[in-house]
Amino acid sequence: MMAHKTLTISEEAYKRLVQAKKNDESFTEVIIRLTSGRANLLNHAGAWADLEEADVETVFGEIGEAWEKWKPG
Repeated sequence: MMAHKTLTISEEAYKRLVQAKKNDESFTEVIIRLTSGRANLLNHAGAWADLEEADVETVFGEIGEAWEKWKPG
């Protein structure tokens, strides 16, 4: 049996959670999906240290374009 906890979150946090939630997901599942793998980000620290400034600008430009296509609304 899974333990249950009550969390208090802001209205903004709740709205974001609802937006991230897929139709077939519980809130527990969406929180687990969104938070899994976060600790692994530290494994990538400094990965871009050897990139030239132009390369970094290109990468950020492509990320920005992808975000504009993906973001809701």
